[in-house]
Amino acid sequence: MEGERYLLQTAQLDITLQRLAHQLIENYEDFQDTCIIGIQPRGGLLSDRLRDILSDLGPFHFDYGKLDITFYRDDFRKREQPLTAYETQIDFLVENKKVVLIDDVLFTGRTVQAALTALSDFGRPQAVELLVLVDRRFHRELPLEADYVGAQVDALDDAYVRVEWEKQNGQDAVRLLSAKELGK
Repeated sequence: MEGERYLLQTAQLDITLQRLAHQLIENYEDFQDTCIIGIQPRGGLLSDRLRDILSDLGPFHFDYGKLDITFYRDDFRKREQPLTAYETQIDFLVENKKVVLIDDVLFTGRTVQAALTALSDFGRPQAVELLVLVDRRFHRELPLEADYVGAQVDALDDAYVRVEWEKQNGQDAVRLLSAKELGK
């Protein structure tokens, strides 16, 4: 398709996920007092994959959850269409724990800001790190930076990074789409 570009295809994406999982192991070793939380919905899909990879690599024990940020977004009431809320699946406190927040794409930073606000409902963590599959790098509106990055891309404002998972989309891939392709 015109304007479409693959950033990561199946084999590259698998290698990237393995690398990210190994980086977490290097930094957290036995994951004591650590929890991994995916930001719903797309960060939850990524965190599921990373949890599965970590389970295959060793008997690590960490709290795992998914966090919905819908009602914490600063644009919640400004949208033409109502936002879809997802389920928060956290049955533990983050008090004094090391938290790894996971999302698929870091762009403006507003999703991460909302996640940090929502996370405070579950206690005060010792530390929070951010893992993203793709860092858009430019156009950040907030002074945020990921600690773990699968891939970086420099793209125009009207470009869109789409992460696809085999279970939902029939393939594992990360694509850069033009606004024209998205019908905008």
